[in-house]
Amino acid sequence: MRRSKAFIPTTKEVPSDASLPSHQFLVRGGFINQQGAGLYNYMPLGKIVLDKIRAIVKEELDKSGCIEVQLSFVTPMALWDRSGRADDMGKEMLRIQDRHQNSFVLSPTNEEAMVELVKNRVNSYKDLPLNLYQINTKFRDEARPRYGLLRGREFLMKDGYSFHASTEDMIREFGLMEQTYKNIFTRLGLDFRVVQADSGAIGGSGSKEFHVLADSGEDTIVICDSCAYGANIETIDSIDDEYNEFTYEELQTKNIEEKCSCGGVLSFKKGIEVGHIFQLGTKYSTALEANFNDENGKPRPFEMATFGIGVSRLIASVIEQNHDENGCIWTKSTAPYMVNVMVSNIKEAPQVELGEELYSRLVESGVETMIDDRKERFGFKMKDAELIGFPFTVIIGKELANGLVQIYDRKTKEKTSVNKDEVFDKIMELI
Repeated sequence: MRRSKAFIPTTKEVPSDASLPSHQFLVRGGFINQQGAGLYNYMPLGKIVLDKIRAIVKEELDKSGCIEVQLSFVTPMALWDRSGRADDMGKEMLRIQDRHQNSFVLSPTNEEAMVELVKNRVNSYKDLPLNLYQINTKFRDEARPRYGLLRGREFLMKDGYSFHASTEDMIREFGLMEQTYKNIFTRLGLDFRVVQADSGAIGGSGSKEFHVLADSGEDTIVICDSCAYGANIETIDSIDDEYNEFTYEELQTKNIEEKCSCGGVLSFKKGIEVGHIFQLGTKYSTALEANFNDENGKPRPFEMATFGIGVSRLIASVIEQNHDENGCIWTKSTAPYMVNVMVSNIKEAPQVELGEELYSRLVESGVETMIDDRKERFGFKMKDAELIGFPFTVIIGKELANGLVQIYDRKTKEKTSVNKDEVFDKIMELI
């Protein structure tokens, strides 16, 4: 992509309502813009990142045997009445009526709709297990939408639902999805923890949350320094009762007297919830009369589990964990472009010639590359590159007279001088 032809409206202005780095830098870097309270448009750079994250989620789910579908965003209210959840969701669920006065909701989640999809279409235990998922728009009418993509009203979510003939098989799938989610967040380059959680309005007998560790997180979690144990503080009565009146900053000065069962030291961390998995049992299948015939031909309700990932929330989570005072620092798997070829002065023919040659070679080699061919000052271009967060910027400038160019590593902020004839190989080595 040529920067002179791209639509990347960067700005120095910080949005007045943006208190978190991800909100500030995603708006300033031209990734998103606000359409209304809790409503955001994805501009070209934001759409590229969103699609990359979506692709990783899909690849790992498909590898684990999940099957993708897409449900209607608008769901009949009658389904929610039958499951008994219409009142549980409260005002977060936006209710609408069509011209015939039929009642619908803008889907905040889709347990009922997915059960209805499977009901009377999967009739035998021989057709189980089945794990269906979608990556689709959701709407929750947050009372106080804030923090940009971290707590918007409209968002992209992966929601999956599994159907089983036994509790044991449902628990097996629950474990498989836990590992699948770990694979997804690892591929995204995130530092995360899996914690015991409260099932809330979704219901069920047990659930786990996946938290990206970040000081800006809304949840306080307890983790062990010696094993994989973690829990949301609200699920630990002895700790919650003792520490719930303290702020997170105050909690950092407190010692948890309890030890982990492994003997390790427990500590408080802040987390951004990016995934949640639930063991549902027969809560929804019983309410919606969704049955299958077992080995003896007897009708039984499906055992179910449900699995969610906040796909659009992950964009902000990456930046909350990876940024500095100058802007975004994307992980390699989420960066909109891996390499930014910066021609410092487009009036200098040798710089332009080398820049075009390097750009063409990188693109032909399948490397996602931007060439900054704008008629702008070097300092302006460099500030833009840091704000956007390209992992590597090749600076073709005055050193070219000595046969050298510089490679700027966004994460380490190091500039390395490289012979112009070796820069392509060096970039390929770095990425």
